[in-house]
Amino acid sequence: MSVLNVLLSPDRLLVAVDTLAEDAQTGHHSAGAKLLLIPQHTVVMACRGSAQFFLKIYDLALQASFRADFTLEGVMAEVGPTIDRLWPTYLQAADAFSLPRQNLRTELVVGGWSPSQHRMMATAYSKHAVETPALIQPLMGGMASPGEPLRGRPDSFDPTEVMKAGVLQATYLNEKTGRQVAGGSLLVAQLREREVRINEWPFVQRDLVRRQPGWVRPDQPATSACDAI
Repeated sequence: MSVLNVLLSPDRLLVAVDTLAEDAQTGHHSAGAKLLLIPQHTVVMACRGSAQFFLKIYDLALQASFRADFTLEGVMAEVGPTIDRLWPTYLQAADAFSLPRQNLRTELVVGGWSPSQHRMMATAYSKHAVETPALIQPLMGGMASPGEPLRGRPDSFDPTEVMKAGVLQATYLNEKTGRQVAGGSLLVAQLREREVRINEWPFVQRDLVRRQPGWVRPDQPATSACDAI
């Protein structure tokens, strides 16, 4: 599980994700780039769920970005069918490693500046381990995943509020599962027309998550690279 937030206005797009990645086989933690750019087109892609699946989708979009006819609308139209086309191969790979199919899912967001529409646009996609097409949802004002801990909170581009939202969501996910599945740092991409900026904001709150056996708190040294959160 991860944090994936999107705020969208006609002239501005903000996408925030946490960086905690977990190896599906060993459970070891690392820092993952769940947010990647196609900067020459002011486009961002972000994920929640399988990082390997996301990287494959991103790789295909990055290759397409070199075409002369590349557009944001074009790549957003292709992501859904591409997810469906690649999903069976993803399931086969998961079966080969004895990973439970019920845990397989991906949530993706593609967004950026549309020169033809003269505004920011974003679309969310989700796919689970079922034989149904990917769910495609054009975004209006944004989205928050998970959304439960942010109910009643107003949307805000203010950095302090963006960070507070990430802390609430990471805490909620970790408390809900009883182990650390979100955290690390918050990667925040902010896009305007012909402008892309990414910031990394570490989760420095001491009590962000409940302490569990084998965990390393942010204020304690890690005993090995695999133990670092």
